[in-house]
Amino acid sequence: MNTQRDLIREYLSYCRVEKGLAANSIASYEHDLGRLRDWAVKNAYDLLMLTRQDLREWLIDLGAEQLSGNSKRRMISTVRGFYKFLMFDGHLTKNPAEDLAAPQKGAYLPRFLNQSEIESLLSTPDVSTAQGLRDRALLELMYASGLRVSEAVNLKVHDIDIDAGILTCTGKGSKTRRVPVGASAVEWLKNYLASRRRLENIRVDRLFVNSNGLPVTRQSIYLSIIKYAEQCGFKGVTPHTLRHSFATHLVQNNADIRSVQQMLGHVDISTTQVYTHITSAQLKLNYARFHPRSRSK
Repeated sequence: MNTQRDLIREYLSYCRVEKGLAANSIASYEHDLGRLRDWAVKNAYDLLMLTRQDLREWLIDLGAEQLSGNSKRRMISTVRGFYKFLMFDGHLTKNPAEDLAAPQKGAYLPRFLNQSEIESLLSTPDVSTAQGLRDRALLELMYASGLRVSEAVNLKVHDIDIDAGILTCTGKGSKTRRVPVGASAVEWLKNYLASRRRLENIRVDRLFVNSNGLPVTRQSIYLSIIKYAEQCGFKGVTPHTLRHSFATHLVQNNADIRSVQQMLGHVDISTTQVYTHITSAQLKLNYARFHPRSRSK
């Protein structure tokens, strides 16, 4: 954390000396970056390792606070400038905040698929092929257990207890958690593992591998999910959409929010509570659509 604090001070010094910003602006920047740093520390993240998705989750947390739109836009502008500075100063190769958008009312509720859409997506891979069978098992598992794509990529064969229906994964901050695996995902994993054992050139213990025996990558999973979603006519679907759908469907079916937090591996309950906002919004939408006296006459 000392390194991170030094980088913030370096950026503030740059703003003061090189850009000639006023003391009030510097103080605002220091406050905003301090809040981001505190959020990262609370969630056991490293500021230099934050991704665009991490920053979006930070914005979701901000959305629960009574901050004005101007304050939120200023904080995003500050974070953009900070990461641009880190990139140009050689600490990063890419700015994760480059295309981070200022929040509008109701923004940053995560995209999720309803249960019929999930069924369509899961049934899209051609399971008559080895790759399609692997992809079906992968999609089933990510939705069944709410895995991040990085967690799915790094799973090893021995991380899943097929008989017990439990997997062990390591998430952000090197935190390990145990998550249930549903019956449907277990069956598809059994089929995939039988196919995997027929490969002769496997040199790794990763669960999900390509036909050449090498492990799948985050990028290949990302592209596959986008491809399958487009075949279903779904827009804006990413690997994280499966995680959001997992959590949303649990909350919609009255799962305890603390249990959902544990399964997602969230350090802070406020990050998990966004899914209660999603379900509340969905309830209101359904009410307005179906209740006969939901509209004024």
